[in-house]
Amino acid sequence: MAALSSSEPHTGAKPNVVLTLLGQIARLREFFLVLLIVLIGIVLHLKTGHFITERNLTAIALGFSPLAFMAVGMTAALVSGGFDLSVGSVFALGGVVTAVALRDDMLFTALPIWLAMLLGIFAGVVAGFVNGLLITRAQINPFITTLGMMSIARGAGYAITEGSPIARLPKEFFKIGQGEINGLSNLIWIALVVLIIGDILMRRSALFRQIYYVGGNEDAARLSGINVDRVKLGVYTLSATLAALAGVLSASRFTVADPGAGVGYELQVIAACIIGGASLNGGKGTVLGALLGLIFVGFINNGMVQLRVPVYWQNLAMGVILLLAVGSDTLSQRLRSRPRARKAAEAELKPTA
Repeated sequence: MAALSSSEPHTGAKPNVVLTLLGQIARLREFFLVLLIVLIGIVLHLKTGHFITERNLTAIALGFSPLAFMAVGMTAALVSGGFDLSVGSVFALGGVVTAVALRDDMLFTALPIWLAMLLGIFAGVVAGFVNGLLITRAQINPFITTLGMMSIARGAGYAITEGSPIARLPKEFFKIGQGEINGLSNLIWIALVVLIIGDILMRRSALFRQIYYVGGNEDAARLSGINVDRVKLGVYTLSATLAALAGVLSASRFTVADPGAGVGYELQVIAACIIGGASLNGGKGTVLGALLGLIFVGFINNGMVQLRVPVYWQNLAMGVILLLAVGSDTLSQRLRSRPRARKAAEAELKPTA
């Protein structure tokens, strides 16, 4: 399980601390991704003349902050060996449920803001729990399960709103999404907190580290005493809950809950996670890598807008980036598996004494 190995072979020679540190940094995928992001930023700035400015970078961060919530849950899902296609629809459902609860003409009475927000987040908890149950108990493939939930959550949002966005929400609700701390949007601050906590838990928490064991080798994880079903149930519940939270906060920012919001978010988040080092085969991935992948995707999207690239070319470019990311992951998996397969074949052919 490559993601868990950190030890280096001891040679007996006195190590050069600086060279060792540089070597460890150079081996990190995140390091090269940072270099690539800086290079893209410089090129776009030279092309547009105003790409690397505080205003534009803040706009990029605000634009991908809802995706940052989903990236934490999607990283956990990918590391566990699955993925969650329903996050975009659950994102919209979370906002819709909160908005309905805030309108006294759509519910029996208008609920307090904090209770309405909890209700929206709870919609995500239910969606994720159902995903987890279907995957672990009914043994339904994550692709089919989350694809079905994507349609159910989207359909529920349209059914609740009868296809129309919900506006005329309390002004106090907007303070959460539109407020600022030290000149930076509350959404960016909350997204940063979620990302930091998610990264620390995935790296340091023994409970969350079980996700890597499950994704690396499910049978071995089960034999070592890990409750694989419980881990997967928790992963999918976490993923949908964070997606619903992002939807609630986005409704607060835009002052409206749209059942059609979040279309295509799942592909952007999956692409960002894989660009950041997560693998569709499970066992690999970090929240930091997913964040860098989001920045990469955000730079590309913003750069195309700045360069006035037509929107249909932007969609095409995102599709190509996703295919390249998945293709590079598949290629690297094959290259890594070749030496192991060759050694196994040589061991079988070696005559026994």
